[in-house]
Amino acid sequence: MLILSIVSKRPEESRSARTRTAFAALICLPAVLLCCAGSALGQVAKPNKSTEAPSPNVPGHFVDITQQSGVDFTHRSAHTPLKYLIETMGSGVALFDCDNDGRLDIFFVNGAPIINPEPKGTIPKKTGPEYWNRLFHQKPDGTFEDITEKSGLQGIGFGMGVAVGDYDNDGHEDLFVTSYGGNQLYHNNGNCTFTDVTAAAHVGGEGWSTSAAWVDLDNDGRLDLVVARYMKWDWNDEWCGEHLPGHRAYCHPDIFPAVPMLAYHNDGGGRFTEVAQRLGLDKPARALGLAIADYDHDGRIDLFVANDSMPEFLFHQKNDGSFEEVAMESTAAVNGDGQTYAGMGVDFEDYDNDGWSDVFITDLANQRYALYRNLHDTTFDYVTNPSGIGKSSLLHSGWSTRFLDYDNDGWKDLLVAQGHDLDNVELENPLLHYREPMMLLRNMKGRFDDVSSTSGEVFKKSWAARGMAIGDLDNDGLIDAVVTLNDGEAHVLRNETAGPNHWVTLRLIGHQSNRDGIGAVVEVTGSGPSQWATVTTSSGYLSSSDPRVHFGLGVSPGNLSLEIHWPSGIVQKLQDLKPDRQITVDEPANSDPSSGAKP
Repeated sequence: MLILSIVSKRPEESRSARTRTAFAALICLPAVLLCCAGSALGQVAKPNKSTEAPSPNVPGHFVDITQQSGVDFTHRSAHTPLKYLIETMGSGVALFDCDNDGRLDIFFVNGAPIINPEPKGTIPKKTGPEYWNRLFHQKPDGTFEDITEKSGLQGIGFGMGVAVGDYDNDGHEDLFVTSYGGNQLYHNNGNCTFTDVTAAAHVGGEGWSTSAAWVDLDNDGRLDLVVARYMKWDWNDEWCGEHLPGHRAYCHPDIFPAVPMLAYHNDGGGRFTEVAQRLGLDKPARALGLAIADYDHDGRIDLFVANDSMPEFLFHQKNDGSFEEVAMESTAAVNGDGQTYAGMGVDFEDYDNDGWSDVFITDLANQRYALYRNLHDTTFDYVTNPSGIGKSSLLHSGWSTRFLDYDNDGWKDLLVAQGHDLDNVELENPLLHYREPMMLLRNMKGRFDDVSSTSGEVFKKSWAARGMAIGDLDNDGLIDAVVTLNDGEAHVLRNETAGPNHWVTLRLIGHQSNRDGIGAVVEVTGSGPSQWATVTTSSGYLSSSDPRVHFGLGVSPGNLSLEIHWPSGIVQKLQDLKPDRQITVDEPANSDPSSGAKP
């Protein structure tokens, strides 16, 4: 992937003295399909609109439509009196189109029963439909139907996360499901039915896997697979004391050894080879979240890993295709006081519209969510407090998260699924809560305001939220979300934010690059400032979001220009495109920078 051809640099801002001190102490175009929303990608009739009217002063408006949508999923984590750490984790969710009908479908990962006590070395198995993973197919009227049995996606073990990607470039999205004790790869047969090809693909793995990311690490046109793993852990869980007499405590992650991630090279023909050690991705981690971006504009994709209670990892790809872990020297490994924190969810996107990917990480209460601004020189500045995020997040615990422009004003906001990991945390600290409302942070041109309390009744409900995926479920140009709870019911949140702002959504189809276009960098320019985004399905925690790229454009966007830097190195330019529509873009056959088309 080539770097952006023109990125204006502004004078660099020095890192805070506190950060420096802390670190010192730690030492072009065969086809372009232009369509109004809902035509080429499928006209979608919504379920009955909510009667809850937004106030004109409310910056956002989300509505819980779970009941009328037909989605009925309850996650089972099998809580026991022994307080096994795995009970706290929850599971992920994926938004993807399983049959290419233009409508997003929903896949949920579920747990499995736990014997009390569980013998050492046991791998839990699903024993009935209440523990199945679930696939909900979206119908033309916008409601969903459970097609799990038809799909073959029930699963077999104690599931954790999911990653979506078309690994064989056949035009159908495949699923990789992570679990405790082994993972599963499901090949999409093209009609929302799937075949378990794990054994033939050699991607089963072992241990406790969490998040995963499909990404073409070597730009050979085939998606590779990176799998985060949490720790070396078994059912002979340690006795870690009591919060209060009679209330056993969950063990802190620090007492369990870290383990390396897994990385699978796609060899073609449905086979993969594990190459983490060869690529330098085998540094022991307690990894929970994964995100991708080319943070230094060298044309090679990099990986950010959210680690629990140890330094965060930034794997920079070198010229030879191997990786070096550089978070400490990039000043993105710890917070501004040089302290580690419980990194859980992560996103790797450009929040300040300067063309350089920044990092946002969720963690536990009293730690503050971490925001690192890219300084354009391979380093980052910890800007949690000056951005306003520190004050908003101090007493909250976050899991999955994504940047999204919920109000289409041209600035990426933040949505966070929240809830503490300890189900009895109130016994020790009454200011903290196991169940918390979702958080919505509005991006005010680089500073974030917490608008949760004024953005709909859904932000007043307390959940033990874990996984979250975002996408435009109803193809109306507003980004929606689906949230999973730990040992609770999932929720479908529809974005009904009113306003005059415009938008555009892009679906990329690679030909020399991987078919999903994952890793491509897209720049959109209208009458206002340019915006950039990296094509990815994997960010947040355990979850996989809509692969389409969405941009809010503000009130008067004018005609649009696009510049796409494909993983193959091809640079594609499109001019005079209209807003308020979804655009499908095929990768061209050559790198002529003048290639393009006017609709």
